[in-house]
Amino acid sequence: MKFSHFILLFCALPSALIAQNKASITITNHSALDRKETVTAIKWKDILLFYPQIDTADFLIIDPKTKKQIPFQLEHKGQSAIQNVLVQINLKAKSSLQLFIQKGKPEKFASKTFARFVPERLDDFAWENDKIAFRAYGKALEKTEGDAYGFDVWVKNTSKLVLNDRYKRNDYHIDHGDGLDYYHVGYTLGAGNMAPFVKDTIRYSGNYHQWKILDNGPLRTTFQLIYDSWNAGGIKVKATKTISIDAGSQLNRIENVYTFDDKNPLPVVVGIIRRDKQGIIGLNEQQGIMSYWEPTFEKEGTTAVGAILSTPAQKMWIDKEQLLTLTSVRNNEPIVYYSGAAWDKAGQITNSKQWQDYLDHFNQELQNPLIVNVKEASKTKK
Repeated sequence: MKFSHFILLFCALPSALIAQNKASITITNHSALDRKETVTAIKWKDILLFYPQIDTADFLIIDPKTKKQIPFQLEHKGQSAIQNVLVQINLKAKSSLQLFIQKGKPEKFASKTFARFVPERLDDFAWENDKIAFRAYGKALEKTEGDAYGFDVWVKNTSKLVLNDRYKRNDYHIDHGDGLDYYHVGYTLGAGNMAPFVKDTIRYSGNYHQWKILDNGPLRTTFQLIYDSWNAGGIKVKATKTISIDAGSQLNRIENVYTFDDKNPLPVVVGIIRRDKQGIIGLNEQQGIMSYWEPTFEKEGTTAVGAILSTPAQKMWIDKEQLLTLTSVRNNEPIVYYSGAAWDKAGQITNSKQWQDYLDHFNQELQNPLIVNVKEASKTKK
Protein backbone atom coordinates (compact mmCIF):
# COMPACT_ATOMS: atom_id res chain seq x y z
CA MET A 1 0.00 0.00 0.00
CA LYS A 2 2.72 2.45 0.92
CA PHE A 3 4.64 1.63 -2.28
CA SER A 4 1.51 2.04 -4.44
CA HIS A 5 0.70 5.28 -2.70
CA PHE A 6 4.21 6.59 -3.50
CA ILE A 7 3.81 5.68 -7.18
CA LEU A 8 0.47 7.50 -7.38
CA LEU A 9 1.89 10.53 -5.63
CA PHE A 10 4.92 10.64 -7.91
CA CYS A 11 2.76 10.39 -11.03
CA ALA A 12 0.44 13.09 -9.78
CA LEU A 13 3.20 15.65 -9.15
CA PRO A 14 5.17 16.22 -12.36
CA SER A 15 4.50 19.96 -12.14
CA ALA A 16 6.04 20.08 -8.69
CA LEU A 17 9.41 19.11 -10.09
CA ILE A 18 11.43 21.82 -11.69
CA ALA A 19 12.49 21.87 -15.27
CA GLN A 20 15.90 20.37 -15.87
CA ASN A 21 18.50 23.01 -15.05
CA LYS A 22 21.25 22.31 -17.55
CA ALA A 23 23.79 24.87 -16.37
CA SER A 24 24.22 27.32 -13.54
CA ILE A 25 25.70 30.79 -14.08
CA THR A 26 27.08 32.82 -11.19
CA ILE A 27 27.88 36.50 -11.79
CA THR A 28 29.84 38.13 -8.98
CA ASN A 29 30.41 41.81 -8.26
CA HIS A 30 33.48 42.10 -6.02
CA SER A 31 33.51 45.89 -6.21
CA ALA A 32 31.80 48.51 -4.02
CA LEU A 33 29.79 49.66 -7.05
CA ASP A 34 26.15 48.89 -7.71
CA ARG A 35 25.67 47.71 -11.31
CA LYS A 36 22.48 48.82 -13.04
CA GLU A 37 21.30 47.66 -16.46
CA THR A 38 24.69 46.06 -17.08
CA VAL A 39 25.07 43.88 -20.17
CA THR A 40 27.31 40.94 -19.25
CA ALA A 41 28.89 38.36 -21.56
CA ILE A 42 28.89 34.64 -20.78
CA LYS A 43 31.26 32.65 -22.96
CA TRP A 44 29.36 30.22 -25.17
CA LYS A 45 32.17 27.67 -24.99
CA ASP A 46 31.74 27.57 -21.19
CA ILE A 47 28.03 26.84 -21.57
CA LEU A 48 28.75 24.06 -24.05
CA LEU A 49 30.97 22.32 -21.49
CA PHE A 50 27.95 21.65 -19.28
CA TYR A 51 25.17 21.72 -21.87
CA PRO A 52 26.67 20.30 -25.09
CA GLN A 53 23.28 19.38 -26.54
CA ILE A 54 21.82 22.87 -26.17
CA ASP A 55 19.40 23.92 -28.89
CA THR A 56 19.96 27.61 -29.64
CA ALA A 57 16.24 28.04 -30.42
CA ASP A 58 15.00 26.08 -27.41
CA PHE A 59 16.57 27.35 -24.20
CA LEU A 60 15.88 30.07 -21.70
CA ILE A 61 17.64 31.74 -18.79
CA ILE A 62 15.88 31.89 -15.42
CA ASP A 63 16.45 33.92 -12.29
CA PRO A 64 15.57 31.33 -9.60
CA LYS A 65 14.70 34.01 -7.04
CA THR A 66 12.13 35.83 -9.16
CA LYS A 67 11.20 32.78 -11.31
CA LYS A 68 11.31 35.14 -14.30
CA GLN A 69 13.11 34.78 -17.59
CA ILE A 70 16.15 36.97 -18.21
CA PRO A 71 16.44 38.64 -21.64
CA PHE A 72 19.47 37.37 -23.55
CA GLN A 73 21.23 37.69 -26.87
CA LEU A 74 23.46 35.31 -28.79
CA GLU A 75 26.48 37.40 -29.73
CA HIS A 76 28.34 36.39 -32.89
CA LYS A 77 30.82 39.28 -33.34
CA GLY A 78 30.43 38.88 -37.09
CA GLN A 79 31.28 35.17 -37.05
CA SER A 80 29.06 32.21 -37.91
CA ALA A 81 29.70 30.57 -34.54
CA ILE A 82 28.20 31.97 -31.35
CA GLN A 83 30.78 33.73 -29.19
CA ASN A 84 28.84 34.80 -26.10
CA VAL A 85 25.45 34.87 -24.48
CA LEU A 86 24.65 38.40 -23.34
CA VAL A 87 22.35 39.10 -20.38
CA GLN A 88 21.29 42.42 -18.85
CA ILE A 89 21.31 42.44 -15.07
CA ASN A 90 21.24 44.59 -11.95
CA LEU A 91 23.72 43.60 -9.26
CA LYS A 92 24.37 45.23 -5.90
CA ALA A 93 27.89 45.90 -4.65
CA LYS A 94 29.70 42.94 -3.08
CA SER A 95 27.05 40.46 -4.18
CA SER A 96 26.39 37.60 -6.58
CA LEU A 97 23.58 36.57 -8.88
CA GLN A 98 22.76 33.01 -9.88
CA LEU A 99 20.99 32.17 -13.12
CA PHE A 100 19.92 28.84 -14.60
CA ILE A 101 19.86 27.73 -18.22
CA GLN A 102 16.92 25.45 -19.00
CA LYS A 103 15.39 23.83 -22.03
CA GLY A 104 12.31 25.73 -23.20
CA LYS A 105 10.96 28.45 -25.46
CA PRO A 106 12.27 31.90 -24.49
CA GLU A 107 9.92 34.83 -24.21
CA LYS A 108 10.05 37.53 -26.87
CA PHE A 109 11.70 40.63 -25.44
CA ALA A 110 11.70 44.06 -27.04
CA SER A 111 14.95 45.02 -28.72
CA LYS A 112 16.86 47.80 -26.97
CA THR A 113 19.62 48.42 -29.53
CA PHE A 114 19.61 48.89 -33.28
CA ALA A 115 21.77 50.13 -36.16
CA ARG A 116 21.43 50.47 -39.89
CA PHE A 117 22.87 51.97 -43.04
CA VAL A 118 20.66 54.83 -44.27
CA PRO A 119 21.18 55.18 -48.03
CA GLU A 120 18.09 57.35 -48.37
CA ARG A 121 19.88 60.04 -46.31
CA LEU A 122 23.22 60.35 -48.13
CA ASP A 123 24.82 57.21 -46.68
CA ASP A 124 24.29 57.96 -43.01
CA PHE A 125 25.00 55.15 -40.61
CA ALA A 126 22.83 55.48 -37.50
CA TRP A 127 22.63 53.56 -34.24
CA GLU A 128 20.79 53.78 -30.94
CA ASN A 129 19.82 52.12 -27.70
CA ASP A 130 17.08 52.77 -25.17
CA LYS A 131 18.90 55.90 -23.93
CA ILE A 132 20.47 57.81 -26.79
CA ALA A 133 21.20 57.73 -30.55
CA PHE A 134 24.10 58.59 -32.87
CA ARG A 135 25.08 58.73 -36.51
CA ALA A 136 28.20 58.85 -38.66
CA TYR A 137 28.42 60.37 -42.11
CA GLY A 138 29.07 58.49 -45.34
CA LYS A 139 30.71 59.13 -48.69
CA ALA A 140 27.60 60.53 -50.34
CA LEU A 141 27.70 63.52 -47.97
CA GLU A 142 31.32 64.43 -48.71
CA LYS A 143 31.95 67.83 -50.27
CA THR A 144 28.33 68.86 -49.84
CA GLU A 145 27.08 71.82 -47.85
CA GLY A 146 26.05 69.58 -44.95
CA ASP A 147 29.29 67.59 -44.70
CA ALA A 148 30.65 66.87 -41.21
CA TYR A 149 33.54 64.86 -39.78
CA GLY A 150 32.59 63.75 -36.29
CA PHE A 151 29.91 61.68 -34.61
CA ASP A 152 26.44 63.21 -34.34
CA VAL A 153 24.06 62.83 -31.37
CA TRP A 154 20.30 62.33 -31.59
CA VAL A 155 18.83 62.97 -28.16
CA LYS A 156 15.77 61.05 -27.01
CA ASN A 157 13.52 60.86 -23.96
CA THR A 158 11.98 57.46 -24.62
CA SER A 159 13.20 53.89 -24.27
CA LYS A 160 11.64 53.09 -27.64
CA LEU A 161 13.78 52.83 -30.77
CA VAL A 162 13.22 55.94 -32.88
CA LEU A 163 15.67 55.97 -35.78
CA ASN A 164 13.42 54.50 -38.43
CA ASP A 165 10.50 56.73 -37.52
CA ARG A 166 12.66 59.85 -37.59
CA TYR A 167 14.17 59.07 -40.97
CA LYS A 168 10.76 58.17 -42.35
CA ARG A 169 9.35 61.45 -41.08
CA ASN A 170 12.39 63.32 -42.44
CA ASP A 171 11.84 66.02 -39.85
CA TYR A 172 14.24 65.08 -37.08
CA HIS A 173 15.41 68.61 -36.27
CA ILE A 174 12.08 69.23 -34.54
CA ASP A 175 11.02 67.51 -31.32
CA HIS A 176 7.82 65.55 -31.98
CA GLY A 177 7.67 64.34 -28.40
CA ASP A 178 10.54 61.83 -28.24
CA GLY A 179 13.58 64.03 -28.86
CA LEU A 180 15.40 65.43 -31.88
CA ASP A 181 18.70 66.16 -33.60
CA TYR A 182 19.90 69.60 -32.58
CA TYR A 183 23.56 68.67 -32.09
CA HIS A 184 26.08 70.49 -34.27
CA VAL A 185 29.14 68.65 -35.61
CA GLY A 186 30.59 70.54 -38.57
CA TYR A 187 34.27 70.14 -39.34
CA THR A 188 35.15 68.78 -35.90
CA LEU A 189 35.27 65.40 -34.17
CA GLY A 190 31.74 66.04 -32.86
CA ALA A 191 30.69 63.75 -30.01
CA GLY A 192 33.88 61.82 -29.41
CA ASN A 193 35.32 60.75 -32.74
CA MET A 194 39.06 60.04 -33.06
CA ALA A 195 41.60 61.13 -35.68
CA PRO A 196 45.39 61.20 -36.15
CA PHE A 197 47.16 64.25 -34.71
CA VAL A 198 50.31 64.78 -36.75
CA LYS A 199 52.53 67.89 -36.63
CA ASP A 200 50.16 69.51 -34.13
CA THR A 201 47.23 69.24 -36.53
CA ILE A 202 44.13 67.02 -36.58
CA ARG A 203 44.30 64.94 -39.76
CA TYR A 204 40.66 64.21 -40.55
CA SER A 205 39.78 61.25 -42.75
CA GLY A 206 37.12 61.31 -45.37
CA ASN A 207 33.73 59.94 -44.35
CA TYR A 208 33.36 56.19 -43.91
CA HIS A 209 33.08 54.23 -47.16
CA GLN A 210 32.12 50.68 -46.14
CA TRP A 211 30.11 49.26 -43.27
CA LYS A 212 29.36 45.90 -41.72
CA ILE A 213 26.92 44.93 -38.96
CA LEU A 214 28.36 42.25 -36.66
CA ASP A 215 25.43 41.97 -34.20
CA ASN A 216 22.17 43.89 -34.09
CA GLY A 217 20.40 43.63 -30.74
CA PRO A 218 18.41 43.09 -28.73
CA LEU A 219 20.97 43.91 -26.00
CA ARG A 220 24.10 44.86 -27.95
CA THR A 221 24.62 46.20 -31.43
CA THR A 222 28.09 46.09 -32.96
CA PHE A 223 29.16 47.31 -36.40
CA GLN A 224 32.22 48.39 -38.32
CA LEU A 225 32.88 51.56 -40.29
CA ILE A 226 35.74 51.30 -42.77
CA TYR A 227 37.56 54.36 -44.08
CA ASP A 228 39.57 54.77 -47.28
CA SER A 229 43.25 55.62 -46.86
CA TRP A 230 44.17 59.26 -46.50
CA ASN A 231 47.23 61.46 -46.06
CA ALA A 232 47.65 62.22 -42.36
CA GLY A 233 50.39 64.84 -42.44
CA GLY A 234 52.65 62.78 -44.69
CA ILE A 235 51.61 59.39 -43.26
CA LYS A 236 49.29 57.19 -45.30
CA VAL A 237 46.64 55.88 -42.92
CA LYS A 238 43.66 53.52 -43.14
CA ALA A 239 41.14 52.99 -40.35
CA THR A 240 38.51 50.50 -39.27
CA LYS A 241 36.25 51.50 -36.38
CA THR A 242 34.28 48.83 -34.51
CA ILE A 243 31.52 50.42 -32.45
CA SER A 244 29.31 48.70 -29.87
CA ILE A 245 26.36 50.10 -27.98
CA ASP A 246 24.76 48.23 -25.08
CA ALA A 247 21.24 48.50 -23.75
CA GLY A 248 21.11 50.86 -20.78
CA SER A 249 24.38 52.65 -21.56
CA GLN A 250 24.99 56.28 -22.47
CA LEU A 251 28.38 55.41 -23.98
CA ASN A 252 29.67 53.53 -27.00
CA ARG A 253 32.63 51.20 -26.90
CA ILE A 254 34.85 52.15 -29.84
CA GLU A 255 37.74 50.00 -31.03
CA ASN A 256 39.85 51.60 -33.75
CA VAL A 257 42.55 49.92 -35.82
CA TYR A 258 44.85 52.25 -37.75
CA THR A 259 47.09 50.82 -40.45
CA PHE A 260 50.12 52.89 -41.47
CA ASP A 261 53.72 52.37 -42.61
CA ASP A 262 55.62 53.60 -39.59
CA LYS A 263 57.29 51.78 -36.70
CA ASN A 264 56.68 54.72 -34.42
CA PRO A 265 53.33 55.14 -32.62
CA LEU A 266 50.79 57.37 -34.34
CA PRO A 267 49.51 60.29 -32.22
CA VAL A 268 45.70 60.43 -32.16
CA VAL A 269 43.15 62.66 -30.47
CA VAL A 270 39.60 62.16 -29.25
CA GLY A 271 37.58 65.34 -29.58
CA ILE A 272 34.32 66.93 -28.41
CA ILE A 273 33.04 70.05 -30.10
CA ARG A 274 32.46 72.99 -27.74
CA ARG A 275 29.94 75.78 -28.13
CA ASP A 276 30.36 79.54 -28.26
CA LYS A 277 28.47 80.04 -25.00
CA GLN A 278 29.88 78.86 -21.70
CA GLY A 279 29.42 75.22 -20.73
CA ILE A 280 30.90 73.12 -17.91
CA ILE A 281 34.10 71.32 -18.86
CA GLY A 282 35.91 68.54 -17.01
CA LEU A 283 39.39 67.35 -18.06
CA ASN A 284 40.84 64.54 -15.95
CA GLU A 285 44.17 63.54 -17.48
CA GLN A 286 44.96 61.02 -14.77
CA GLN A 287 41.78 59.02 -15.38
CA GLY A 288 41.55 59.84 -19.09
CA ILE A 289 38.04 61.33 -18.79
CA MET A 290 36.69 64.31 -20.73
CA SER A 291 33.27 65.65 -19.82
CA TYR A 292 31.25 68.49 -21.27
CA TRP A 293 27.92 69.83 -20.08
CA GLU A 294 26.90 72.01 -23.00
CA PRO A 295 25.25 75.41 -22.60
CA THR A 296 21.49 75.09 -22.44
CA PHE A 297 19.42 75.85 -25.50
CA GLU A 298 16.14 77.51 -24.60
CA LYS A 299 13.82 75.04 -26.35
CA GLU A 300 16.01 71.99 -26.85
CA GLY A 301 17.56 71.65 -23.40
CA THR A 302 21.10 70.50 -22.60
CA THR A 303 23.25 67.81 -24.16
CA ALA A 304 26.10 66.23 -22.21
CA VAL A 305 29.02 64.61 -24.03
CA GLY A 306 31.92 62.61 -22.63
CA ALA A 307 34.81 60.30 -23.46
CA ILE A 308 36.89 57.80 -21.46
CA LEU A 309 40.23 56.47 -22.67
CA SER A 310 41.62 53.03 -21.87
CA THR A 311 45.14 54.12 -22.86
CA PRO A 312 47.15 56.82 -21.06
CA ALA A 313 46.14 60.38 -21.81
CA GLN A 314 49.30 62.21 -22.78
CA LYS A 315 47.67 65.61 -22.79
CA MET A 316 44.25 67.27 -22.54
CA TRP A 317 43.48 70.78 -23.71
CA ILE A 318 40.83 73.08 -25.18
CA ASP A 319 41.34 74.79 -28.49
CA LYS A 320 39.07 77.30 -30.15
CA GLU A 321 36.69 74.57 -31.36
CA GLN A 322 37.08 71.40 -29.29
CA LEU A 323 38.01 69.59 -26.11
CA LEU A 324 40.88 67.28 -27.04
CA THR A 325 42.69 64.32 -25.51
CA LEU A 326 45.95 63.08 -26.96
CA THR A 327 47.11 59.47 -26.88
CA SER A 328 48.87 57.18 -29.37
CA VAL A 329 48.39 53.91 -31.21
CA ARG A 330 50.69 51.44 -32.93
CA ASN A 331 50.29 50.14 -36.46
CA ASN A 332 47.51 47.59 -36.83
CA GLU A 333 46.93 47.34 -33.05
CA PRO A 334 43.47 48.09 -31.64
CA ILE A 335 42.89 51.08 -29.40
CA VAL A 336 39.73 51.10 -27.28
CA TYR A 337 37.92 54.06 -25.78
CA TYR A 338 34.37 55.05 -24.85
CA SER A 339 32.33 58.06 -25.89
CA GLY A 340 28.71 59.06 -25.73
CA ALA A 341 26.11 61.52 -24.61
CA ALA A 342 23.03 62.22 -22.50
CA TRP A 343 20.11 64.66 -22.61
CA ASP A 344 18.72 66.45 -19.60
CA LYS A 345 15.14 66.20 -20.93
CA ALA A 346 15.35 62.41 -20.67
CA GLY A 347 15.05 63.06 -16.93
CA GLN A 348 17.84 60.76 -15.71
CA ILE A 349 20.96 62.93 -15.94
CA THR A 350 19.87 66.51 -15.41
CA ASN A 351 22.97 68.44 -14.32
CA SER A 352 26.72 68.51 -14.85
CA LYS A 353 27.55 66.80 -11.55
CA GLN A 354 25.33 63.83 -12.39
CA TRP A 355 27.02 63.57 -15.78
CA GLN A 356 30.50 63.65 -14.24
CA ASP A 357 29.41 61.08 -11.64
CA TYR A 358 28.08 58.85 -14.42
CA LEU A 359 31.40 58.97 -16.29
CA ASP A 360 33.40 58.34 -13.11
CA HIS A 361 31.18 55.38 -12.20
CA PHE A 362 31.43 53.98 -15.73
CA ASN A 363 35.21 54.25 -15.57
CA GLN A 364 35.30 52.44 -12.21
CA GLU A 365 33.15 49.66 -13.68
CA LEU A 366 35.71 49.24 -16.46
CA GLN A 367 38.41 48.81 -13.83
CA ASN A 368 36.31 46.30 -11.86
CA PRO A 369 34.73 43.83 -14.31
CA LEU A 370 32.12 41.34 -13.14
CA ILE A 371 33.27 37.75 -12.71
CA VAL A 372 31.28 35.06 -14.54
CA ASN A 373 31.41 31.35 -13.70
CA VAL A 374 29.46 28.53 -15.37
CA LYS A 375 29.02 25.11 -13.83
CA GLU A 376 26.75 22.10 -13.88
CA ALA A 377 23.30 22.64 -12.38
CA SER A 378 21.31 20.13 -10.33
CA LYS A 379 17.55 19.69 -10.06
CA THR A 380 15.73 21.99 -7.67
CA LYS A 381 12.12 22.57 -6.82
CA LYS A 382 9.97 25.23 -8.42
